[in-house]
Amino acid sequence: MKDLDEPDRVLIGGQEAAAIQVLVDIYAHWVPRNRILTTNLWSSELSKLVANAMLAQRVSSINSISRLCERTGADVKEVSRAIGTDSRIGPKFLNASVGFGGSCFQKDILNLVYICQQFGLEEVAAYWQQVVDMNDHQKTAFASRIISSLFNTVTKKKIAVFGFAFKKDTGDVRETPALTVCDMLMNDGAIVHIYDPKVAIEDALQEFKYHEIEVNKSQFIFTQTVEEACDGAHAIVVLTEWDEFKTYDYEKFYEKMMKPAFLFDGRNMLDHMKLEQIGFEVHALGKARNAHTAAPGGEDFVLRASSSHNLGSKLGSYPTTQ
Repeated sequence: MKDLDEPDRVLIGGQEAAAIQVLVDIYAHWVPRNRILTTNLWSSELSKLVANAMLAQRVSSINSISRLCERTGADVKEVSRAIGTDSRIGPKFLNASVGFGGSCFQKDILNLVYICQQFGLEEVAAYWQQVVDMNDHQKTAFASRIISSLFNTVTKKKIAVFGFAFKKDTGDVRETPALTVCDMLMNDGAIVHIYDPKVAIEDALQEFKYHEIEVNKSQFIFTQTVEEACDGAHAIVVLTEWDEFKTYDYEKFYEKMMKPAFLFDGRNMLDHMKLEQIGFEVHALGKARNAHTAAPGGEDFVLRASSSHNLGSKLGSYPTTQ
């Protein structure tokens, strides 16, 4: 309702000027005229698709950089803050995560890819397809990191999953990253215990069915309380950014978990230093476990990689102007 009452803009596309004007007059009762945009049919169609594609592109872009940060010893939060203060870029949609979900982003990008292909624009289609591919990679890389960190197997290990919805404040599970992560963990033999304040197990199972993924119900368990999910678990995996997850007493969770106790923050939302002081082995997105040894050669490697001499030898010297 808030979006309807106070929209950033209202976009009206069509072929008949009279029909467009009717809609303009209706919206003008509460929307300032300068926020009502009128276009032809194709412009309105592409504007809708491109808006979601651009937002998803930002998510995939920062997620790709989070992978680089994990290798180099950089902190993706610091990188996000630094580039977000640039007024040309801004801070929105620059939080690294396990990936985007929901009914719009992927669907609209794939529609855009299809349109490009229909017009013979294969390179353009491949460019936008890469946004979806990067999102898929982020989800599988995160799940693989969980398995490898737990000594290369999660067979018969209890994993507490915090959140199944694709984002907070909703029970919507369409295209949720939790689907891929849980499926990979269960395929490796994990027993997944999920706590989500709004999602019902029936909705989660329906999403698996929609994607033609078979689920062993003995491995996929929804709990009534977060304490039940954590009791005897080998790891906590945060997949949805519910605000209540920040308020929990993780020391109590730690006491009831198997040791060593792991925590994988797929939303970079918790106090990692405090969790490590409790005793958790914390794995955050876009942050190496050992930043001092992450980059090959350490600071010397960074200096060599960024030196103008090194760039010049690879790319050739830039011409100078008098």
